[in-house]
Amino acid sequence: MKLIIYFYKMNQIQIRTANLEDLKMLLSFEQGIIKAERPFDETLKSGNISYYDIRQMILDSEIEVAVAEIDNKIVGSGYAKIIKAKNYYDFEKYAYLGFMFTSDNFRGLGINVKIIDFLKNWCLTNDILELRLDVYNDNVSAVKSYKKSGFKKDMVNMRIRLNKN
Repeated sequence: MKLIIYFYKMNQIQIRTANLEDLKMLLSFEQGIIKAERPFDETLKSGNISYYDIRQMILDSEIEVAVAEIDNKIVGSGYAKIIKAKNYYDFEKYAYLGFMFTSDNFRGLGINVKIIDFLKNWCLTNDILELRLDVYNDNVSAVKSYKKSGFKKDMVNMRIRLNKN
C-alpha cells in the first residue's frame, strides 16, 4: 500500500517558481531548516533567527526560488543563486543551492531531487554549469539526498571555538 501511495505522490509532485503569495509558507520552512540545523551547529543563536530575505530572493533575477506542490499544497523549497566565481576557477559564474526543505510528512518521496532537477534546468538556461552547496557533514540524510542528485563531497569546512580565560 505504501508503494502505491508513494507512486501516486511522485506523479503528483509539481515544481514551480515561487511567488510572493508563497512567502508565509516559505518563512515557516526557513524556521524548519533552522530547527533541523541547530543540532549540527552550536554557534546558532537561540530564539527566532533568520537566514534569508526570502521576499527579496523571490524578486531577484539572479536567484530562482522553487517550491514543490502536492495537491496545491507547498511541501518543499530550494533556491539557486548565481554568484561570480573567483578568478582562479575555470568558470566565470556558478550557482549556489540552498533553502532546501521538505515538510516532514512528505520526506522520502524524492521531492528534494525534483527541486534540484528544476534548479539545474534553470541554471542551464542561464549558462551556469557549476553548482555548489553546503551541508553539515553529520547530516547524513541530507548528504545522501544530495549524492542522489550527483553532488559529491569536495572540501571540508573545519572550525574551532576558543575559550577566553
